[in-house]
Amino acid sequence: MRSILLGGEADFTGWRDHARSLILADVPPEDVSFVTQDGAPGLFEEASHHAQPQGETEFRVPRRFVELAEQAALHRDADRFDLLYRILWRLRREPELLELASDPDIARLHAMAKAVGRDIHKMHAFVRFRAVVTAEGEQFVAWYEPDHHIVEAATPFFARRFTNLVWTILTPERSAHWNGAELLFGPGATRAEAPKEDELEALWLSYYASIFNPARPKPQAMRAEMPTRFWHNLPEARLIAPLLAGAEERTQEMIARAPTKPAVRRGAKHPDPAAAEQRAEAADDLLQLKREALECRACPLWAPATQTVFGEGPKNAPILLIGEQPGDQEDLAGRPFVGPAGKILDRALADAGLDRARAYVTNAVKHFKFEPRGKRRLHKKPSVGEIRACAPWLEGELTLVAPKIVVMLGASAAQAMLGRSASVMKQRGRVFDLPGGRHGLVTVHPSYLLRLQGDDERHEAYQDFVKDLKLAVRFQAKQA
Repeated sequence: MRSILLGGEADFTGWRDHARSLILADVPPEDVSFVTQDGAPGLFEEASHHAQPQGETEFRVPRRFVELAEQAALHRDADRFDLLYRILWRLRREPELLELASDPDIARLHAMAKAVGRDIHKMHAFVRFRAVVTAEGEQFVAWYEPDHHIVEAATPFFARRFTNLVWTILTPERSAHWNGAELLFGPGATRAEAPKEDELEALWLSYYASIFNPARPKPQAMRAEMPTRFWHNLPEARLIAPLLAGAEERTQEMIARAPTKPAVRRGAKHPDPAAAEQRAEAADDLLQLKREALECRACPLWAPATQTVFGEGPKNAPILLIGEQPGDQEDLAGRPFVGPAGKILDRALADAGLDRARAYVTNAVKHFKFEPRGKRRLHKKPSVGEIRACAPWLEGELTLVAPKIVVMLGASAAQAMLGRSASVMKQRGRVFDLPGGRHGLVTVHPSYLLRLQGDDERHEAYQDFVKDLKLAVRFQAKQA
């Protein structure tokens, strides 16, 4: 019996080289045993690879087998390499073997490859990075416990997705480190070496709880997609039990409450934008301007909305922030930025060194535009005409507040100020001149941060958002 020592648990390249030589030497499967050793290199050194065999061979196998074997080789089954060699041996004599789905060896090969593929998918979905400040700067560290030997196969995904971050993924068997230029692998670690929760985790938990629909809980589907064995490493998992436990009570509360969709008001079918402009120009203070705006009929949005949502803040605010339009919660409350996006804005302003109470916050459009969906109202982007219809009220706010700088939150706000469409990502990060002698800065709308899925992606986007706000704060301080 020949015992072939491979370089590690995931050493498919070594197995392939040995298997090719053994097949050409006509060594039957019963005379070969493949064993693995902990051949991992030193901490975060480059992983070594076996040299490719030289010269041509006469034995060829279907590409499909190579793909299946490469994935199945990462399975935790101790006999996987022996199984692969046995199938390889049989393929030489049974070229159609892979088509026999009922064959025990082929069925086992497919099951192992499928299990590994599922494990890689789960790692991509359930890794949660946390920020760590080191002497070299900010890095991101995650702890994960895969079922199979997938670290080398799964982590290039993170290198492609988070190229600009420095991160490390710790697992019990292997660890991966991306330094911004290359992906390195090292030995395993323990859970104690991973960091605890970071500053953005509370925000993520708040958002996760806010999007939970108590009327449609599907615990079985949830556990199928997110098995309970992963829960102890997922910050949001701690909310699942209490959310499910209170689902029935919250559903009854939703039923008892009136729908958020207001009754449709009847009024003028042909609004007069000129009248709104005249009334806005006549106002000599913010309170009067707001009273005039409450009766605005310059576009059809006033009819289905609950009320006009005007801006708020001190008249002498050094910074004026413009969003797109009020959302569902703002429409009901009559105040801008009081929902989840508003909470992010409040926190980001504080992190940028400005209390929201010192800023004037408004929207380009003063009525909530939505699409009815049962009892829910889904946000709908305002049109160019609707933005223009609200322009007199926004201009009135700008004139009366006279801020040092105008911060445009998102594309609709930028369009309202610039009179044309603008790319937020291209325009952001700099202060530029606006018509009328004003100064402006474009950044993302805080609701954009809520739509991001990954912890690290959300963290990076939030830091960029705060960076933009800090630029505005510094600029207005210089203008004081």
